[in-house]
Amino acid sequence: MKIDSDFNDIDALGDDHIGTSSDTPLRTDAFKLSSSEKIDLIKDDVKHILETLGLDLNDDSLKGTPNRVAKMFVNEIFGGLDPHKKPSASTFDNKYKYGEMLVEKNITVYSTCEHHLLPIVGRAHIAYISNGTVVGLSKMNRIVDYYSKRPQVQERLTIQIVKELQRVLNTDDVACVIDAKHLCVNSRGIRDIESSTVTSEFGGKFKEKETRRELLDYIKLDTKF
Repeated sequence: MKIDSDFNDIDALGDDHIGTSSDTPLRTDAFKLSSSEKIDLIKDDVKHILETLGLDLNDDSLKGTPNRVAKMFVNEIFGGLDPHKKPSASTFDNKYKYGEMLVEKNITVYSTCEHHLLPIVGRAHIAYISNGTVVGLSKMNRIVDYYSKRPQVQERLTIQIVKELQRVLNTDDVACVIDAKHLCVNSRGIRDIESSTVTSEFGGKFKEKETRRELLDYIKLDTKF
């Protein structure tokens, strides 16, 4: 039957960790409900899942789980879906005329695979070349954190980080490299605990071989304190 075929295609898409767009797929009514309304609905859904699995939610250890999971989904691990939480990235004039690339490396990435809702954990390395404007270092970390806190595909996350910094800095000369482990690969399916996934997005001057090579050499530097 065609329906069975469609479901098989969808399963295959998820198992192969393929994304369909560089934009997060949101419905037009995504923000119609308040955060508290979403928590109440998700709490009931989580309760139903756990009961369906056969768990006794009268147990002291489990009775608060539906509410904890619902709050975690809305306020924490998927908080990046809320546009009101988008970090404001103040920029400043490059008064010291620094003209080389700036690299912020080893930024912690905590995200969630949108295919199995399992964690993605890794590091992001960001670079840009100023065209007269600079941004605070912590804002780069916050941009990574904001776009990570949503159901994600690593390729999309990498692109979204670059696009946002290009917008903030008004330059195409931005790059991002992410190296991360996907628990949907490490803990289920093939269960390969050693593998990681590397993605990159290079804009402007970073498309040039020499500039890209310089960035990758910076990333390889062993920083210890």
